[in-house]
Amino acid sequence: MSAALLSLAGVQTHIGTYHILHGVDLEVRSGCVTMLLGRNGAGKTTCLRTIMQHWRRSGGSVHFEGVDLADLRPSEVARLGIAYVPENMGIFGGLTVRENLLLAARSARNDAQIDRDRLNRIFEQFPALERFWQSPAGSLSGGQKQMLAIARALIEPRRLLLIDEPSKGLAPAIVETLISALDRARREGTTILLVEQNLEVARRLGDFYAVMDNGRIVHQGAMSALVSDPELQTRLLGFTLGNDDGPTKH
Repeated sequence: MSAALLSLAGVQTHIGTYHILHGVDLEVRSGCVTMLLGRNGAGKTTCLRTIMQHWRRSGGSVHFEGVDLADLRPSEVARLGIAYVPENMGIFGGLTVRENLLLAARSARNDAQIDRDRLNRIFEQFPALERFWQSPAGSLSGGQKQMLAIARALIEPRRLLLIDEPSKGLAPAIVETLISALDRARREGTTILLVEQNLEVARRLGDFYAVMDNGRIVHQGAMSALVSDPELQTRLLGFTLGNDDGPTKH
């Protein structure tokens, strides 16, 4: 079994007077996709932002490859090889697609220094980005913006991707494209911690899962065990994963 790349132990996070995370314990195994599941407001986004040091934890520890992230700035966390794709995508609407990717490719000062093989793979997966290479990112459709957000995370080799609800509000064809891109990243050795409400995405991509409720991890295990146990699905999530047409509510 692969070792933990990222470990959270007893993580507490306060935002102002609000106590959001109440002692999160979580391990994200190297080379795997871990799905972070749970209802809205359970603390999933806060968990990702705490890992990135966007919000400072008030207790507990976060270690990445054995490095304590406590005193690092978000930019320093990113330099360790962690990329964060927030729910709002985090792209720069006033910049072109090209400029967005050039900014994300921190080791490149111009187009010629971008890893050409990685860029070609991105164009293969997301042809719209090549088509709109010189267009403002703000003019893209919602699905194209999400493609750009994922591409920004993939333009350089990353050890870990933190992705917050990438399929939200997207057409099924775009979701299929995103699943394919993330599955390829996983097969190439990238570790992914993925917040997702689309349980079909979770079923197809997840190796492991962790369910959050009220700022805590209340259950975790192998995704295959959750998929094969409708009773557990109902108890943890309030519905079953159903068939390929989507979840079945109870």
